[in-house]
Amino acid sequence: MSLEKQLFRHNVLIQVRFKDVDQMGHVNNANHFTYFELARVMYFNEVVNEIIEWKEQGIILAHMEIDYKRPVLLTDEVYVYSRVSKLGAKSFDVEYKIVVMENGKEVIAASGKSVQVCFDYTNKKTINVPELWKQKIISYEPGLQVL
Repeated sequence: MSLEKQLFRHNVLIQVRFKDVDQMGHVNNANHFTYFELARVMYFNEVVNEIIEWKEQGIILAHMEIDYKRPVLLTDEVYVYSRVSKLGAKSFDVEYKIVVMENGKEVIAASGKSVQVCFDYTNKKTINVPELWKQKIISYEPGLQVL
């Protein structure tokens, strides 16, 4: 089992689209953030697995960072591994690895992190991470840093 599969239980297969590729033949770097977003949404759908009224309360993306390691190509088999790595009172961090299959082995193409803040859109203020979300994330992520 790869290191990514040991640390990152959640992963999503990414369908690289022709529109993602720039004239150099690489997936344009801006698309990596979209891949992270897709992984984050799928993580929530699969791990938290509850209906969320996003117009009332949910999360705001507060910070995003990325390190590029190698180009991603149109023909690559691409996965995004994701995990919640830190859980605070009102926010949580999600870490990502974009992995490309190369000769049967996983190669990290990029890694990143985002910080999400829980937010009440009706009252326009931050809120605590809902208790049910915390419980589900903690049970899914062994070794999670809880503040």
